[in-house]
Amino acid sequence: MIQPLNRPNPLAKGPLSAPKYSKTVQTQFGEFQVASPEVVRGLIALMDMQAVLGGAASHFGGPSALAEINSALYAYVFDRGGSNWMDRFHLVNDAGHCENGLYALKALYGFADLSIESLKGFRSIKSPLTGHGEHHIFPEGVFISNGPLGSAVAQAQGLAVADKFAGNSRVTLLTLSDGACMEGEVKEALTSIPGLARQGKMNPFVVLISDNNTKLSGRIDTDAFSMQPTFESLTTLGWNVVHIEDGHDLKSCLEAIANAIENCKPDQPWALHFKTIKGYGHGASEKSSSGGHGFPLKKAEELEGFLQEVLKGESMPPEFSPWLEELKNYKPDSSNYTYKSKSWSWLNDHKDEKIQTGISKALIDYKNKNYPIISVTSDLPGSTGVAEFRKAFPESCIDVGVAESNMVSLGAGLSKVGYIPVVDTFAQFGVTKGALPLTMANLSCAPVIAVFSHTGFQDAADGASHQALSYFSMVASIPYTKVFALSSSEEAYELMGQALEEYKSSLESGKTPYSYIFFLGRENFKPSWKQGLKYKLGKAQVIAESSESLATVVAAGSLLTQAMRALDQLEQTGQTMDVIHPSSLNHIDLTPIVRSLQNTGGKLIVMEDHQQIAGFGQHLVGEITKSHPGLITEYQSLGVEGHFGQSAYQADELYRKHKMDAQALLDCL
Repeated sequence: MIQPLNRPNPLAKGPLSAPKYSKTVQTQFGEFQVASPEVVRGLIALMDMQAVLGGAASHFGGPSALAEINSALYAYVFDRGGSNWMDRFHLVNDAGHCENGLYALKALYGFADLSIESLKGFRSIKSPLTGHGEHHIFPEGVFISNGPLGSAVAQAQGLAVADKFAGNSRVTLLTLSDGACMEGEVKEALTSIPGLARQGKMNPFVVLISDNNTKLSGRIDTDAFSMQPTFESLTTLGWNVVHIEDGHDLKSCLEAIANAIENCKPDQPWALHFKTIKGYGHGASEKSSSGGHGFPLKKAEELEGFLQEVLKGESMPPEFSPWLEELKNYKPDSSNYTYKSKSWSWLNDHKDEKIQTGISKALIDYKNKNYPIISVTSDLPGSTGVAEFRKAFPESCIDVGVAESNMVSLGAGLSKVGYIPVVDTFAQFGVTKGALPLTMANLSCAPVIAVFSHTGFQDAADGASHQALSYFSMVASIPYTKVFALSSSEEAYELMGQALEEYKSSLESGKTPYSYIFFLGRENFKPSWKQGLKYKLGKAQVIAESSESLATVVAAGSLLTQAMRALDQLEQTGQTMDVIHPSSLNHIDLTPIVRSLQNTGGKLIVMEDHQQIAGFGQHLVGEITKSHPGLITEYQSLGVEGHFGQSAYQADELYRKHKMDAQALLDCL
């Protein structure tokens, strides 16, 4: 035994009573009061509807598949663990987009002071109930943060190893999705956990796997490859595997969980393999190819019928009716989210759209020119902008499942044979799970073109785990890599096309191309920011300039919207400022920025959806100081000051909170 330092556990005490809207389940291990899975699904739907009306994404399919499993798990843990349940059990969730189901379940217990009323703020900036469970926001309810699939599995392993060192008699219980099992770090942990257990270095460990053969973009076995051989291999690896054919039979779930916990020994972990149905309880979601990954309704008027269906004949809880009425009358404040220009009226003639449309159009156009483009995706093509290409050219596409590292490395292999690989995922996953593969690809002279979307606070609703606030610092210094922040669909089309041309031209001349990484936001933007604007790969775009400008504002990517809003307001007072979009982040076009600084007396303001530390601003200042010492007389950075983010319905709310919005820019002048 090794005595650890004292570190208080912040988790809330166990509930003193049965959950509200419970069922009595008699098992061979005793009688349990179990939270109604049907009511949990109803609460999930109400939470999702409110988030959707607020402008955020939300999810039903995954948590609905886990409702019986989680209800049974918490019933056993709270019954056997009592008030100090955390001394006997670790509860860790690594099932993506399923935290809303856990919040609903905990509210029925009154756990961590949650109530049905408190669920109404789910995913909003005012609530601790973030899109994924996050310890830094809700420590009394979440012990291990989750979000990126597989991130919590090895940490759960660490908890069991720590308990062994400390001599604790605790069991670690991990909930895992089949999609997460495609991640490399999960496969590593699923190998090492039984290996360490055989060496006497683990406390009892039980993993509960929800297998519904469904990922975000479709069925796993048809759209990627079957995961059944992976599950079958668990026995060979040393797990004691128990298959539960009906993961929606509450008694079967409870008995399997109780049996595993009571019989699991430190030298062999248990794996409970539950067959589930994503979107269970709602017929249309069950039948859809994605299992109702998001929430299928857009109007609150449709919700009552949805609730009646998922309740399966149970009475509508009285708390549901007033919430329903609130949702029918819900009016989100969208005044801050729609940009209408006062001075730049030309912008108002152009409907906002996603930058991703430019990506797909360029890929399709160049594929039609016989460019050997191959799309390699890891389950997010609809979000990153490559979905339309994949529909048009299915024969030129590979889906590796939820495995970002594997995606980049597979692309590198395609590159070595003469194809142009285009890989795509969210920025957070691309830079964290793809940084080493990107490095090794370039080291192998096997470059890729990457489309990494949802940068920074643009992935507002999913919370801190999904917000890539270090994307530039993680990849900008990789040799032979060109990094770009896109601000519009028009820019995306032009620069992606030019990157494809450069890649092809380099190969045809016997040279190794660069890797190109395109970062872009999630929300809608103007398709162009200036009439007649010309785009050239590696060149900055001057959006506004004047001999009377107060400052040089360099706004990267998504923050260009905030700069333009500030410019509008400033021009109403008869003043102005230069606004420059750098486009290229690591091979900076200094010429227009230096020219502007010479005109504005060296007053520089940088806006970026990124941490200030090691961000674009620091890089830009370094480059200007090196080439033009003394030119910068005043510098201000509008970025994130060393904090994690949180959930919000819209990115604007986070920009405002972190003082990197239009008003913060005006305050700098």
